[in-house]
Amino acid sequence: MAKIMGFLKSLVVLATLASPALAQDPITADTVVATVNGTAITIGHMIVLRDGLPDQYKSLPDDVLFKGILDQLIQQETLTQSIGNDISRQDKLTLDNQRRGYLSGVALEPIIASSVTDASLQAAYDKRFKDQAPATEYHAAHILVATEEEAKAIKLELDGGADFAELAKTKSTDTGSGQAGGDLGWFGIGAMVKPFEDAVIAAEVGKVTEPVKSDFGWHLILVQETRIADAPSLDDLRDELAPEIEQAAIDAKVAELSALATVTRSDEGIDPALINDLSLLGK
Repeated sequence: MAKIMGFLKSLVVLATLASPALAQDPITADTVVATVNGTAITIGHMIVLRDGLPDQYKSLPDDVLFKGILDQLIQQETLTQSIGNDISRQDKLTLDNQRRGYLSGVALEPIIASSVTDASLQAAYDKRFKDQAPATEYHAAHILVATEEEAKAIKLELDGGADFAELAKTKSTDTGSGQAGGDLGWFGIGAMVKPFEDAVIAAEVGKVTEPVKSDFGWHLILVQETRIADAPSLDDLRDELAPEIEQAAIDAKVAELSALATVTRSDEGIDPALINDLSLLGK
């Protein structure tokens, strides 16, 4: 368990185990399982710690987890008490931030849990596609070379009846598509660099374009066919839409609470660079 929990084996624990509860006594979250110099550790503390463990640790036998978690809590409490009141300003501020961060997360949990519903997903889906025109997809091939002169020479060969796929295999510097006769498969708008995309949109199906320059070199492009793309289904977009819905719900709640809160800011004139100055914590 030391390997799992990172226990400090060399620590001498000054702890007194509480007397076990009587069999007839009901176990509650407040049931004491140990004390350290009079400070109680309860079964509730253990439940919360166990709930926060990674899944691979939760699969350990209950007796192993029970002992490991209790040992961990006893060691932590012993170390905490060893500091006494000698807590630095940085430590106190860190605890403030951790409490604020944790409780703000607790406040958001019900908002997030209730935000993603079938209705909200459908509304987000409808909003995205309500005014969207049907998208065109393109099936194209290309031959990529380093210079315009090379591209023009190959274009002459193609105009003379040479086979596009064979020239792509022997002359294209894009070896990936070249081995497939230059075939790039199906793609939509936004998938290719702008000069290439513009040429594809303007191209006549079945006719090789004039040389097109991009950051990769010079392309000869053959658009083989086009089709109207089917809109993705709601199920396809569920994992994409859910975080957007959650964030919108969070933003709305924060705006609502902020409008009700009395917030006074006094940061005007403070040098932003001061947040890098750890020496202020000692003043």
